[in-house]
Amino acid sequence: MRIRRPFVIALVVAALVAGWATCSRVWMPGQSHTGPLEPLTEAQRALASELEHDVAVLATRIGVRNTSAPAGLHAARVFLREEFARAGYEVREEVWIERGVECANVIAERRGSSEIALVGAHYDSATDCPGANDNGSGVAALLALARRFASQPTARTLRFAAFANEEPPYFGTTDMGSARCARGCRERGENVLAMLSLETLGCYSDSPDSQRYPAPGLSWLYPSTANFIAFVGDTDSAELVRKLVRHFRANVAFPSEGAALPREIQGVDWSDHRSFWAQGYRALMVTDTAPFRYAHYHTRADTPEKLDYERMARIVEGLEHVLAHLVDA
Repeated sequence: MRIRRPFVIALVVAALVAGWATCSRVWMPGQSHTGPLEPLTEAQRALASELEHDVAVLATRIGVRNTSAPAGLHAARVFLREEFARAGYEVREEVWIERGVECANVIAERRGSSEIALVGAHYDSATDCPGANDNGSGVAALLALARRFASQPTARTLRFAAFANEEPPYFGTTDMGSARCARGCRERGENVLAMLSLETLGCYSDSPDSQRYPAPGLSWLYPSTANFIAFVGDTDSAELVRKLVRHFRANVAFPSEGAALPREIQGVDWSDHRSFWAQGYRALMVTDTAPFRYAHYHTRADTPEKLDYERMARIVEGLEHVLAHLVDA
């Protein structure tokens, strides 16, 4: 049998990916939860309702929100500003004009030392998409975490940032809201120890083969069932990925996977954490893996009833423990 060159190249690429994935996964501390989930606590039920409410505001009451739908973008900005203020924060905005539309990153923080842990989520949606999962789910989680830390003293500064303009046509450019935010951090000489991007957190399935991957080697090493939350970073952020996975697994009984992979692998940089990598900061994405399991990604069908708020609540509870460690360690 003649072996064609493209086939050989594909095998080499798969082997390289598998090698990276093996190293990154083997060194993830702790064990991912397996088996049935524990019954929800009353606090988790309340949190699930809170998350569902905020996703509905963004995806149903407001709807499409981007520079092509400026009324929605502005309404989401006002909602975020009001919710941060209601939680007790002094809110500031980073404002600029993009394609004739006023855009803003909405920022709140719990001040501590000069060392900063930054949690971010983009609040814009893709063209003609209500954006319940992408990224109403991430914003709802951001708000929930901000509320829970509003009255907690922290040794380090904990900053919450809601970004505009993550979606195309801005993705991958210096016009992303997160790119402006990260440049500002660098220009001010801020010591951002860690950046967490909350990106599409609401889709889960217990069905076999419900999870896909962007490269063959990853499917050999990671689960084929889409019931887990993923912590995804680049190789420079490997230590941060391991630290967060360790504290998540120690505090919540929910399936979780971590990977520190080369940026060249498709999907590894698909959110606002990429902007912080560009400025030399350690950053990662917390995600349900978006299009690799969610059939309604970037469509009109990305609506609130598709999301699993009970599992989201477990994840947010785990992230609360993770952040507590980051800001008080």
